[in-house]
Amino acid sequence: MPSIRLLSRLASAFTTPRSPEDFLRLVDPLASARQLRGLVTSVVPETADSVTIRFRPGKGWNAHQAGQWARIGVEIDGVRHWRSYSLSTGAGQDPAITVTAMGKVSTALVRGTRRGDVLFLAPPEGDFVLPESPRPLLMLTAGSGLTPVMSMIRTLVPRRADADLVLVHSSRSPEESLFREELLELADQFPGFRLVQWFTGERGRRLDLAGTGDLDAACPDWRDRAAYACGPADFLDAAEALWQREEGELRVERFAAVVAPGSGGEGGRVTFEKSDTEVEADSATTLLAAGEDAGLMMRSGCRMGICHACVTPLLSGQVRDTRTGEVHGEPGHLVQTCVSTAAGPVSLDA
Repeated sequence: MPSIRLLSRLASAFTTPRSPEDFLRLVDPLASARQLRGLVTSVVPETADSVTIRFRPGKGWNAHQAGQWARIGVEIDGVRHWRSYSLSTGAGQDPAITVTAMGKVSTALVRGTRRGDVLFLAPPEGDFVLPESPRPLLMLTAGSGLTPVMSMIRTLVPRRADADLVLVHSSRSPEESLFREELLELADQFPGFRLVQWFTGERGRRLDLAGTGDLDAACPDWRDRAAYACGPADFLDAAEALWQREEGELRVERFAAVVAPGSGGEGGRVTFEKSDTEVEADSATTLLAAGEDAGLMMRSGCRMGICHACVTPLLSGQVRDTRTGEVHGEPGHLVQTCVSTAAGPVSLDA
């Protein structure tokens, strides 16, 4: 019986300059030896501006743990853009992302994704996951920060009779609250799950984490629970400060890098030498965003300065680290483009 390698060589003879893989993708859109892909199986509206996109990944995808994220690539006007999204389904379930229309890529996914579309993927990552040993938990979320926690809830609550989990979720209104009906059903069905919804529009104020009063009312034993928090930066900053004062245990998932006050940098002209592209970047635009806005396919991963997938050689100029405000850079140094802004004219080997 002919080997797969022999069949591939024979096929190549008849398909040049196209590879057999190009023709195979006409039959199976997930077939690729170079790029992991996912086939969209459904697009379900969550709110007026949010959808859940379920997809079937091709070979090379690793089953996700509850709370992890994955890089998703989508082509817009012929340019592939990558963003990181939390996986909202439970561990062991087919993957999905829940996306709110904020920014160019997320808006394109929400408004334009259809069943049968193909997404570009990278395997799941992240350590914002459930603890190995069962214990009472507190989940503190705001807005789309509920997404990775929803994966944890879907994994833990229906599967463990001893689950003891309190979710305190803040959103503007019931209409803008993700997964609201499902959460209400879970709270009604499983006594080990308690839901506290904080609607800022109805209460006239945000959940106050500067003191302990709101948490004491929502979850009296919050100090004794392992706590997880995800949401906007100011929400997480307040939570971290509170838990530090109380000497409690808190794990945080941030959707953006921590930015040091006054760390925007001066901005300047950024030259991408390999791509023969020059752009003007202001003090608030990272080198990664500047390149992507110019239509370049920039390497990236977590987009918050953790994974180092975006590192690029600096040919000239200096950059400012948005996390610390430090200006640095010598020719040949590797810079993290996702957390660096131009501190004057910059040239990159990209």
